[in-house]
Amino acid sequence: MKVLSQSAPRRQYTVAVALFALLAPSFAAPAFAGGNGDNDPDQIGNRDVGKGMNFYSIEKEIALGKQMAQEVERQAKIVDDPVIAEYVNRIGQNLVRNSDAKVPFTIKVIDDETINAFALPGGFFFVNTGILINADNEAEMAGVMGHEIAHVAARHGTRQASRQELAQYGRIGLIFLGGWAGYALYQGASLAIPMGFLSFSRGFEAEADKLGLQYMYKAGYDPTCFVDFFEKIESQEKKKPGSVAKVFSSHPPTDDRIKSAQKEIQTMLKERPEYVVDTSEYESVKARVIALHNSREITGAKDAGRPTLRRNPNGSIDANGNETPSQSDQDDRPTLKRRDDSGSTTTN
Repeated sequence: MKVLSQSAPRRQYTVAVALFALLAPSFAAPAFAGGNGDNDPDQIGNRDVGKGMNFYSIEKEIALGKQMAQEVERQAKIVDDPVIAEYVNRIGQNLVRNSDAKVPFTIKVIDDETINAFALPGGFFFVNTGILINADNEAEMAGVMGHEIAHVAARHGTRQASRQELAQYGRIGLIFLGGWAGYALYQGASLAIPMGFLSFSRGFEAEADKLGLQYMYKAGYDPTCFVDFFEKIESQEKKKPGSVAKVFSSHPPTDDRIKSAQKEIQTMLKERPEYVVDTSEYESVKARVIALHNSREITGAKDAGRPTLRRNPNGSIDANGNETPSQSDQDDRPTLKRRDDSGSTTTN
């Protein structure tokens, strides 16, 4: 009996050691080691930046992302303006072509002024109109999109889910593999999305910063605009709390991440004679988005202050052009009581 009582703790200890040995390489390895040309922008498309422990096949990852994207579209208001939708999709697809992504992307715009963008596993990408409203130029928008595309290219969502499942001995697997139980509300469009697929570790965020810079650089954009935008919205969130979605507010680089991004630009990205910063098409689409929001606000304000009128369909018009109420309207009128000079009360 004594031997048996000692064997159970020993088995638990053995399992714990085995798990630690398996997890240690994943947690200890640098987020972006730079081996095999992984840190060379010229090798984009010919490198595997998504390597690492992952319980999900590419096919399973796409299916999972599709399921979540369908849930997003059921809850969010997708922009149906073809000019806005086509433009954002075209800019995004150009970045995807200049990335390491191994999956096709579906890119849609959510009608929401909150500053937010998120890419689900398998290449399902959503951009809030708040990004277009707050970005000063096309390059800033491209920087945001490049960062999110990098999360998909590096398979951060399913790799992080795999780590969490293993760390919890598989007990929380249902959070990611079954139903919608355990899904948190996603601020901005109040979307029920599993936060584990959208809120990443520091290492993954740093890797997405670096990859996102490379992708926008390869697509021809000025990479310094990436840092400009995140610094700006970080300041804006301090001045106006709530203007940045909760998950997205974790994206703006800390001082260390800003310095790392600046170092990457200076040391790893060869300076070019010219970059794309802005285009007239971006300014036109941005104006269209702003007009869309202003129109809705004006309509809402008018509706809020407009009195409710009821016109009687049975009424008639007299010789002077005045509407004569029907008998039913007269019956609905309140009864008034007046006092005459004798002090008695008459009823009209």
